[in-house]
Amino acid sequence: MEDAPSKMCHNLGQNTSQGAKERGKWETKKEFILSVAGAIIGLGNVWRFPYLCYKNGGGAFFIPYFLFLVTCGVPLFVLETSLGQYTSQGGILCWRKICPLFEGMGYASQLIIFYGNISYVAILAWAFLYFFSSFSGKLPWASCNNTWNTDCCVEINNYIKTANWTPPVNASSSVIEFWQRRVLNISTGIEALGTIRWDLTLCLFLSWIICYFCVWKGVRSTGKVRLQ
Repeated sequence: MEDAPSKMCHNLGQNTSQGAKERGKWETKKEFILSVAGAIIGLGNVWRFPYLCYKNGGGAFFIPYFLFLVTCGVPLFVLETSLGQYTSQGGILCWRKICPLFEGMGYASQLIIFYGNISYVAILAWAFLYFFSSFSGKLPWASCNNTWNTDCCVEINNYIKTANWTPPVNASSSVIEFWQRRVLNISTGIEALGTIRWDLTLCLFLSWIICYFCVWKGVRSTGKVRLQ
């Protein structure tokens, strides 16, 4: 007859294995590799890196970049993947399993990811607005005959082929005015909140819907999105 402690350990092992089976797993190694690559080379790198590289000295910027990559980026990447593989838990429970005192690090990282996702989804909403605007017969950022354009607006695309053309002193291109005055609608100050932009609101709503369906089944759906 099996004694009580052995039976309890056996039931505990069964519950643990069932809990592990319920958690989603990567179906193939390719899905995992592509997901990791997407996390390393994310939207932030594509969106900000060329600008930061140009602003901070061009090629000289690569020196501190590779320095922080070797001393901070790669060790943190190895730490994150190792904790995930060892504990098979989320970003909060993995630290609790290692040391309960480190659980605050998990909450802090989730808060950073939360704010990062909000900013990236807003960038996707801008991209959708550009995408839908490109279906018009005449691109709205190609001319100065729009309600948002100023008297200083110039159509750079028309003048770029003209030799020895010098733009006016306070000139602003139609492309920049479309971005600043049509898409962002930059206000004069923090006291001017403005109104709701329904086109951007719908694009933002579409971005959140796509984001939801990409992650709604955990790694099973995320891996399929990476393969696409």
